[in-house]
Amino acid sequence: MPKYPASHDSADSAELLSTPELNRTVWDGAAARLLAKMLGQFAYEKVVEPARQAGPDGTYTLGLDDGGTLGFRARRGVYGSWQIAPDSIVETRGSAPGAPDGGTTETVPFRDPLQFLVRARRLLDIDGATLGHLIREITTTLTADARLDHTALTAARLADLDYAELEGHQTGHPWLVANKGRLGFSATDASRYTPEARKPLTLPWIAVSTRIAAYRGVAGLAAPERLYAQELDPSVRDSFAAVLRARGLDPAGYLLLPVHPWQWDEWIVPVFAPAIAAGDIVPLHADPDLRLAQQSIRTFSNVARADRHIVKLPLSILNTLVWRGLPTERTLAAPAVTAWVHGLRDQDAFLRDTCGVILLGEVASVAVEHPLYDHLPEAPYQFKEILGAIWREPLLPRLAPGERARTLASLLHTDPQGRAFTAELVARSGLTPTAWLTRLFAALLPPLLHFLYRYGTVFSPHGENAIVVFDGQDVPVRLAIKDFVDDVNVSARSLPEHDSMPDDVRRTLLTEEPSFLTQFIHSGLFIGVFRFLSPLCEEQLGVPEADFWSLVRAEILRHHARFPELKERFEMFDLLTPRIERLCLNRNRLHVDGYRDRPQRPHAAIHGTVPNPLHPSAGVRE
Repeated sequence: MPKYPASHDSADSAELLSTPELNRTVWDGAAARLLAKMLGQFAYEKVVEPARQAGPDGTYTLGLDDGGTLGFRARRGVYGSWQIAPDSIVETRGSAPGAPDGGTTETVPFRDPLQFLVRARRLLDIDGATLGHLIREITTTLTADARLDHTALTAARLADLDYAELEGHQTGHPWLVANKGRLGFSATDASRYTPEARKPLTLPWIAVSTRIAAYRGVAGLAAPERLYAQELDPSVRDSFAAVLRARGLDPAGYLLLPVHPWQWDEWIVPVFAPAIAAGDIVPLHADPDLRLAQQSIRTFSNVARADRHIVKLPLSILNTLVWRGLPTERTLAAPAVTAWVHGLRDQDAFLRDTCGVILLGEVASVAVEHPLYDHLPEAPYQFKEILGAIWREPLLPRLAPGERARTLASLLHTDPQGRAFTAELVARSGLTPTAWLTRLFAALLPPLLHFLYRYGTVFSPHGENAIVVFDGQDVPVRLAIKDFVDDVNVSARSLPEHDSMPDDVRRTLLTEEPSFLTQFIHSGLFIGVFRFLSPLCEEQLGVPEADFWSLVRAEILRHHARFPELKERFEMFDLLTPRIERLCLNRNRLHVDGYRDRPQRPHAAIHGTVPNPLHPSAGVRE
């Protein structure tokens, strides 16, 4: 079997072993920030409960298992959140009364999140197996943070990057503490395949017999040949066919798909070896297009041909709570889900014309079923998500002249000089901060609210899925959104608007009761992004946090006034309730699933409730 050519420039062993980002200065800075994040997010989820100290400066303490005490300054914010200053974290150490030093105490800086986990493991209620894996996941996250810090750019330079390039400078999920664990990757893998590595690569392709593979596409791509004609030059398609014919195989009986080089080596060859031996899976070669890993790590933008699709591939690493494979059934359903969601937009003048919302559809897919694992309900889910591909519509051809796009997550970025990326964009726009934020909310919220109220349908508009489209002056003008088959949920209560939903879409999409459906906007957008953006705007734009949330609420009420006929839906899908359930992403790792195998993908844990800053009587702080 031919070996795939390397997907990166040749390097000698000295280059492969080079780790310039792993130096004390960079590491300590990244560690201090991660410790502050860990304390803040664990406190938000009530994993720990720091004690408020007397005085006006917002000082808190937290006792460790061994008797030591951490102290820090914290700012409380919306949804009961915590924002902790990294340079304020100190440990108070003391000797017992009667000791030779007379029972003195000393206060020293504390900057080590790994030591915190070890010295607070009973406080955190972490079992030994979970702690062992968590230390590794936090260490690899810190290593990725150090690489980002070592190559960080100023906010001004970031503002000039295109969409795909900017992705390589983002710092990951703001809520999840171990947000770049990538368990399964080696150090060399991380240096090649992660977004912060910023190394374009070519993807190898394989041919898979239609005996074990299936294809689905939207109406314009119903035949796989139409997809391949768009994605591959004629010479490449001919060369692929020649490989098959040379082995006495009929190309008409095979489907083509790219594979991640790591996935091929680590999972596909070991697990699909019988199919390779039988000629049902045939390795080909890479096509020449360079592709760049995006924040989701298993998704690649074509940086050679912007008109070609974004490709999403299974990558069986454990990262941000789940194994990043592609479930067979949902992969096959993706084009049908796209067709239904596109249909809702295309027949709705508000979404289509007024909002101009861009829905980056998953328009074609290939799924390869494993003959054993896919038929074992009790088998761990990662063994059922090994091989397939999804092609998503590219973003750049859908932008108007002068428009540019950036993920919502980028608005949370702060450069090494402490300047927020949002502050840079506001300055470039020429608008006042309040006017700019008003435009941001007017771009993001109306399409999301309309899908919720009119169609009982929600996306998960977290920072990576939601994309802000700006005009030539860096003013937000509209929303693009992606990831439908994984992150679209519909109301479990039947609505007339769901009558047009095909049966295969109905079987695939997850359903939630109306009272919980709103959580996808609260947790994905408000808690997952705005909870971090609002204090940033107060610090760097001079917009008080209370004013920020008043602007959000005003945009929701403006939408209500625009569609008075949907009054019952506003009450059914109530975003303005006094309190909402506290979704907990870190608790899942610490206390619910840990690192154990399970037959279904895990979900966020729920622990109590938090005050809703959008309720009319809400104060900003808990």
